[in-house]
Amino acid sequence: MRHAIAIGLAGTLLLSGCATVPQQLAGTDFVAVSPQQAASQALRGPRVRWGGQIISVETKSDSTCFEVLSRELRSDARPHEHDASDGRFLACGKGFYDPEIYTKGRDLTVVGELAGTEQHNVGEFAYTYALVDVDSVYLWPEYHYHDYYGYYDPWWPYYGYGYPYWGWGYWWAPPVVVVHPPGPGHHH
Repeated sequence: MRHAIAIGLAGTLLLSGCATVPQQLAGTDFVAVSPQQAASQALRGPRVRWGGQIISVETKSDSTCFEVLSRELRSDARPHEHDASDGRFLACGKGFYDPEIYTKGRDLTVVGELAGTEQHNVGEFAYTYALVDVDSVYLWPEYHYHDYYGYYDPWWPYYGYGYPYWGWGYWWAPPVVVVHPPGPGHHH
């Protein structure tokens, strides 16, 4: 019986680790070009799916623009957490995106068409940004995970703290505590 439960739990954990791209980011018609390449060529028209960390948010009367530090996307379209970057890009879309929710450092993925470039200063440096006219903006939920070679580990921060851990052929779980209900005549 315990083996059946363990196998069922392991199957559930494996399925929950499968990468699923959010519906508004799904598709295959995206060009494989980095923000730096798009900026250097001032590309217009091709569709991209880019993501990274929000640097800043600027709201306008009818649109919102995100300055994003580009990161490579994982198989689920969420940006990787690492120090490598393909540069910065601007992603502008119609509507209001509250800067108190879309805050600096949050993970963001966008889908849209390349719309040329814009030049702004980063400090005193004149930086040329690739510009994306976005159809979809996806703000990823905040949670902490650890990424070993592209492998999502939902239990990462809890190793050794009594939570289940699955990885490298080991299974550790918290102790099972059985509490018997009080018998007749016992009161709490």
